[in-house]
Amino acid sequence: MHVLVTGASGWIGSAVVPELLAAGHRVTGLARSEASAQALTAAGAAVLTGSLDDLDVLRSGAEQADAVVHLAFKHDLTFSGQGAAAADADRAAVQVFIDALAGSDRPLVIASGVLGLTPGRLATEEDGRVVEGDPQGVLARHHTAQLTLEAADRGVRSVVVRLSPSVHAEGDNGFLPALVTAARQSGSSAYVEDGAARWPAVHRADAARLFRLALEQAPAGSVLHAVAEEGVPVRDIAEAIGRATGLPVTSIPAADADARFGFLGGLLSLDSPTSSARTQELLGWTPTHSTIVEDLDAGRYTR
Repeated sequence: MHVLVTGASGWIGSAVVPELLAAGHRVTGLARSEASAQALTAAGAAVLTGSLDDLDVLRSGAEQADAVVHLAFKHDLTFSGQGAAAADADRAAVQVFIDALAGSDRPLVIASGVLGLTPGRLATEEDGRVVEGDPQGVLARHHTAQLTLEAADRGVRSVVVRLSPSVHAEGDNGFLPALVTAARQSGSSAYVEDGAARWPAVHRADAARLFRLALEQAPAGSVLHAVAEEGVPVRDIAEAIGRATGLPVTSIPAADADARFGFLGGLLSLDSPTSSARTQELLGWTPTHSTIVEDLDAGRYTR
């Protein structure tokens, strides 16, 4: 297949692109900078110059492709407190892809997230398929996921891959490095309250393989969970950071979490255990790479 990939040079995309190429697919990656374009060319992909704001470019790229894998998201806006604007841009791009692919049965695979689906209860692929009201914060992307699933009724083989909040591997610049930085700045590795809140996790290479399998095999209207570990207690993560940095490990009250962790403060108390049993059964996907604590203990976040 000829696959258009947005976010192709990002953390997930830079693993998905070689996974697709190795399987014999032809890839065109969306690139908004010269550096991204050069990285894609070096990987063996073609380049489509533009950003999520260039809706005409997105439409043209989708019309010329056999499939679309949508990974791009304006995380910089989310981290600066403009999550609503990031979610709006994401929805607009997905709507363009749906319109371009409608009636063709071509695949549209988008990235979403599992965080906050069913706090305190094990979430499955059947949870959160229908969004009520106007979700905000960590749930904002679920609205776009529902829009994608509904596109199955318009002749699009639409698939939503919900990612773990931690997609880990060496080179990660997401949540884990932020926690390591907070520990070094404060002089201790902290968890909130009793640290029992659970975070799902997946290795980047396992997530990339799931995106390929979703593109090749998943039926229209599928929800898949890129989850290798159903729920790693935040305390276990803090203790691994403590071991890797040589810093003491401590509990802090929830009222102090925002001051210590910034935008991550509230998320560290959000208990979000998540299953991927149905995903693994449907596609034969079995995660095989290292766990989040193994990556921390190996020094992959503290070198």
